Amino acid sequence: MNIHIDGARHRDDAERAILALIDEFVAIRRDLHQYPELSFQERRTSGLIAKYLLSYGYEVTEGVGGYGVVATLKRGQGDRRIGIRADIDALPITEATDLSYASHNPGVMHACGHDGHTTILLAAARYLAEHGVFSGTLTLIFQPAEEVGAGARKMIEDRLFERFPVDAIFGLHNWPGVAPGQFGFVEGPAMASVDQALIRVVGRGGHGAAPHEAVDPVLASASFITALQSIVARNVDPLEMAVLTVGSIHGGSASNVIPESVELKLTARAYSEAVRDRLEERVPALARAQAESFGAHAEVNYRRGFPAVVNHVDETRFARRVAEQIFPAEQVARDFRPRTASEDFAYMLQERPGSYLFVGNGDSTPLHSPQYNFNDEIIAPAARFWVHLAETFLS
Repeated sequence: MNIHIDGARHRDDAERAILALIDEFVAIRRDLHQYPELSFQERRTSGLIAKYLLSYGYEVTEGVGGYGVVATLKRGQGDRRIGIRADIDALPITEATDLSYASHNPGVMHACGHDGHTTILLAAARYLAEHGVFSGTLTLIFQPAEEVGAGARKMIEDRLFERFPVDAIFGLHNWPGVAPGQFGFVEGPAMASVDQALIRVVGRGGHGAAPHEAVDPVLASASFITALQSIVARNVDPLEMAVLTVGSIHGGSASNVIPESVELKLTARAYSEAVRDRLEERVPALARAQAESFGAHAEVNYRRGFPAVVNHVDETRFARRVAEQIFPAEQVARDFRPRTASEDFAYMLQERPGSYLFVGNGDSTPLHSPQYNFNDEIIAPAARFWVHLAETFLS
């Protein structure tokens, strides 16, 4: 991807134009924050997005893969085509921020910054429609249902890339703990795959005073949880990455009663498909063996989630060069490390070359926290990045 980059003039133009309207974009973001919608329920959100894009002059298609919205803008005679994606759904979390614009929908919250990602792309969309200098096709993808790992696949199944062809696809995510507005780029695996297992350890209930007359599934479950990390330590190449987390364990209701069964829920994460396959093999085997060693048995339902986000090298280097042209050196991280969280943008990168990048959210609480809040200060720099990326790609 040998594209010449010269962002001096447009850097200032885009910055001035976006900052002149920043109060409007902040208002959009906070409105989205007040009315969050869960995956596959994003009716209001998608309607607002479509309304804004139509007012900017885009050709807009709604209902792609559910409540997905796709906007296209073609200029000149160029045949290059770029796609930029933002996610739009919220989480089943009760907000605890006390913000003046806190969620009005009980038990639903934008705790991952998708309200911000959407606003960033809308800000870039407006500038590109009003001032953009390019020759080719700009395709903006507003994806539903990222939080349940299904929206990207649903859009692809709805013939996203056949109906709206792109030569490359890009996306971004805000990241707490990284300086606000600092950009991070990762070649190759950037985020982990995620799979889930529901394990039911079945024993024989009894009185807590007579454990020898029962088969204790609590003890068997505890032994399994302790042994679980031996998979990472002894079954996975030390130079590879794997994360196994038991996030839920339920069994019994009284201190003096041995329950009949215990249920555990865990997630498995990896960067490589080989490690992912190994985890799928070893977790059920260990669960059954540990249970049997205590006279119990384990029922395992292991479900594949979505794959690792694997960035394409050329597109990632191109995106990084764009950032280096329009931002000071300290605003582009030198050695940004992969994240072990997961993202269904992975499916889009399996279909088309592209890159998923990160922008710092500052010292906010972690993603998916009831206290999380997207940092409005990063709307302008992230929108400027999308503008220059699109114009350069379509130059």
